[in-house]
Amino acid sequence: MTPPVLQSPAIAATGLPQAWRGHPCWRLLDTDFADGTRFFELWQAWACDAQAPTLLHYVAIAAEVPDRATLVARMARYPAIAGQAAELDRQYFGLLPGFHRLELQQQRLRLTLCIGPLQPMLSAQRFVADTVFLASHGWDRWRLKALARLCRRGTALSVPAQALQLHGALIDTGFVLGPLVSDPGADEATTRAGSYQPRWDPGSSRSVWRNAPMAVGDCTVIGAGLAGAMVAQALSRRAWQVRVLDAAQQPAAGASSLPVGLLAPQLSRDDSARSRLSRAGARLTLQMCARLLREGEDWCGSGALELHPDGRPGLPADWPSAGQQWSAEASANHRLGAHGIGLRTDSATWHTEAGWVKPAALVRAALAYPGVQFSGSSAVQSIRREAGQWLLFGANRRLLSRSTLLVVAAAGATDHLIGMAADALQEEGLGCRRLARMGSVDGQLSWAEQASAEYAALPRFPVNGDGSLIAHVPMAGTHAWCLSATYEVTPAGPPDTHSPGLRDQRAHRDNLERLSRLLPGAAQALAPRFDNDQVQAWRGTRCTSTDRLPALGALDAGPVHALWVSAAMGSRGLTYAVLCAELLAAQLGGEPLPLESELAHMLDASRTRLRAPDGPAANTEGRPRPR
Repeated sequence: MTPPVLQSPAIAATGLPQAWRGHPCWRLLDTDFADGTRFFELWQAWACDAQAPTLLHYVAIAAEVPDRATLVARMARYPAIAGQAAELDRQYFGLLPGFHRLELQQQRLRLTLCIGPLQPMLSAQRFVADTVFLASHGWDRWRLKALARLCRRGTALSVPAQALQLHGALIDTGFVLGPLVSDPGADEATTRAGSYQPRWDPGSSRSVWRNAPMAVGDCTVIGAGLAGAMVAQALSRRAWQVRVLDAAQQPAAGASSLPVGLLAPQLSRDDSARSRLSRAGARLTLQMCARLLREGEDWCGSGALELHPDGRPGLPADWPSAGQQWSAEASANHRLGAHGIGLRTDSATWHTEAGWVKPAALVRAALAYPGVQFSGSSAVQSIRREAGQWLLFGANRRLLSRSTLLVVAAAGATDHLIGMAADALQEEGLGCRRLARMGSVDGQLSWAEQASAEYAALPRFPVNGDGSLIAHVPMAGTHAWCLSATYEVTPAGPPDTHSPGLRDQRAHRDNLERLSRLLPGAAQALAPRFDNDQVQAWRGTRCTSTDRLPALGALDAGPVHALWVSAAMGSRGLTYAVLCAELLAAQLGGEPLPLESELAHMLDASRTRLRAPDGPAANTEGRPRPR
């Protein structure tokens, strides 16, 4: 299909679409998103260009949230992409200050909307742009330096006529200015072309994130749970060939075999960094569930009710309307839905963007992606390096995999496997960053097939607080209810007091007691099932960190990182696994991050607060929190 002629002088000044042809990925930075016209024009040109890059990143900065209705109406002017309006509209919610990743056009177009003032939004970026569109106002010396930090030699620049007074400052910052570009038939030029061509070598003062992206090749992922499967899927979408190894015969054999889990953002009255992280993760997981899973069977975006027994409000003060699209004070209808099941508190929050997910279904869907190969019964016994490649061996020195990239996502076995990989690097004279030992927390979920008499007593949506209840979940031709898993330390008493039967019974009672505090009516309806031993137990072990955040990042030293880790999701694998996988793939390929750099830094696998010099990290997990 012949690409349409681009009429915008701002786009023509950057040499597009010719400039992106022959490249697998193109990264654009728009410092003034405005009404989205430029974005839609470029989107249509990219969609119609047979030689366009497979992946297009469009990072757009806006001081305020662009009006949703205006964007959808403007998009209708572009026939080649008008059919995608529903997808844009579906993802266009909850745009609080910060970064928001919207994935369009079968995930090949990634729009990262950055809501906030220009300077902090520029400073929060960690990528190198191929094309930059300059806003017409708001610039000073420091903002231009922040912009130059995101450019490579040759990055194309479009300068609007209103910013012509910046010419001297642009030249001082390392940009050179080219010819004027006009609209056809216009009386005077409206845009000047430019590019980043500093007279000095910018490489010596640049951060490590500016290192060249790793060439696409083959990768081995150890671990076929949520963390490993999401990494495999993220890399395979970027043309990597990925082999996933797991000691178990089937994927999702560990904590990811949980029958059903709750996906909801984390609340804090100050909207802390953890809350922002949880929203970024929930957004990406919800997008993936909508693409890969059967709604109503494998997942359900029903929303969720969170109760606050202490009576204190769970939402931040002055919570804006964008935040209320995520979480708001529970309405009368939501309270009515919980009235018959014994709602004891008037303090409750309704999470609109929430629901339940079957983790194993998400794992299987991710591993079914083209380019991913799963190998079960493949416990890694030793790791070697040879000619820049990883060699992984199983029992009897059987070669399990050979690859240029290794990602360890093996939950409780992660520390041991990283140790073997570090030894292999040391033999080549390469260093390895320190990874603290992860902790582990056991847990038991109580569940049963739903009796017909229980339907009216159980809520139609998940309810959480101190524990959680998820009911009406399709399972094996019927429906089931599930009570959230316990948090248990390793038994320390005499073995006979900790037999599996006694342990399961105690955990069942603990789950029922927490339900009686959360929803007394529901607990009363389900109590006979516990009394008559008609409840089943699911047990699993969660891999955790001391600060209850995942451990993600490259561990080997050098300009090209070949050893990565994604682990310690704890009880929030549904919230963090997709986000961590996208962060890993973005850092590996030099792509824009899906969230602010300060939030990404909180997940760094070598962050100081994770280190445990005197032994394994202590378990600091408390009571369950909403996933």
